[in-house]
Amino acid sequence: MMNFLTQKQTSFFPVIIVTFIIYHSAAALTLPKNVTIPAVIVWGDSIVDPGNNNVVNTIVKCNFEPYGMDYNGGEPTGRFSNGRVPSDLIAEELGIKKILPAYLDPNLQTEDLLTGVSFASGGSGYDPLTPKIVNVLSLSDQIELFKEYKSKIDAAVGVARRNIIVSKGIHIVCIGSDDIANTYLSTPFRSPHYDIPAYTDLLASSASKFFQALYGQGARKIGVVGIPAIGCVPSQRTLSGDIKRGCSAKANKAASLFNTKLIALLESLNKKLPQAKFVYFDIYNPSVSLIQNPSKYGFEVVNKGCCGTGNIEVSILCTRFSLGTCSDPSKYIFWDSYHPTEKAYETLVPMAFDKEIQKLF
Repeated sequence: MMNFLTQKQTSFFPVIIVTFIIYHSAAALTLPKNVTIPAVIVWGDSIVDPGNNNVVNTIVKCNFEPYGMDYNGGEPTGRFSNGRVPSDLIAEELGIKKILPAYLDPNLQTEDLLTGVSFASGGSGYDPLTPKIVNVLSLSDQIELFKEYKSKIDAAVGVARRNIIVSKGIHIVCIGSDDIANTYLSTPFRSPHYDIPAYTDLLASSASKFFQALYGQGARKIGVVGIPAIGCVPSQRTLSGDIKRGCSAKANKAASLFNTKLIALLESLNKKLPQAKFVYFDIYNPSVSLIQNPSKYGFEVVNKGCCGTGNIEVSILCTRFSLGTCSDPSKYIFWDSYHPTEKAYETLVPMAFDKEIQKLF
């Protein structure tokens, strides 16, 4: 695994960190009878990174104001939003805990490990090149950290209990948007060599390797979130060059095509791997519904984020010096030009999760 804590950052690329949208319900889900979930373990990118990148030597960070404006009285924790992020909301909805910590949080306690953590790293992707561009944790790196995590649990409570935590726990994978919005559409590394069908094949192949590696580490209940309508996030509207700042049809086409391949892949793995339960969570259609019908869900602003101008600011470009930051993020679907507000996350979880999560049991 690369030494992300010491390796010098050697290059700068525009950070295109795009999102998926998810919702949190006030009440916990009703689980099947006699089902207990010991832990929630999360893998992915900036949508579910609660602060791992704080200690990674990368430009993809947000542990500064105004991030966290509505988190614990205004605390920037490294979450790419104004408040809690999907990993937190899912853990609460499943009745585990209100906050899902980052595995690399220096204040992490043993009891935190037992109920789950997030290994996600903002800027990562299925494509191995995606995390290299911005020097963040790849999915392979996240697996290596998971091995370390298992060893710590072994030492604390023994192998038998660790096996239960890993095999009975819910694993949520949320990644892929940065592959399309950043690596494919915003850098010259892949698009000259791959058309969209070929690139989404590459992503599906990389995803398959990761899912099988996760299974090999003992995971059995694995929920996989598709890619949203990323062409409609503010940054993609800006970069598309459309004077009316409409959605990028190319980005949405790529996301939709990958999702189709992802569904087929998960069905194949369910047949191939004994006791595996891979479940697909559709976020593409719910995200389109939210963006096309904002007032239905209580939103006023769709095509720009709350931070600064809302057109391009994200990560190190969204700071307390950004002029124009809104005072009421709850009116906005997007917090910055890539990531939704906490309210947007709290609006779509039932649409993406509630009907499907039962399939993990």
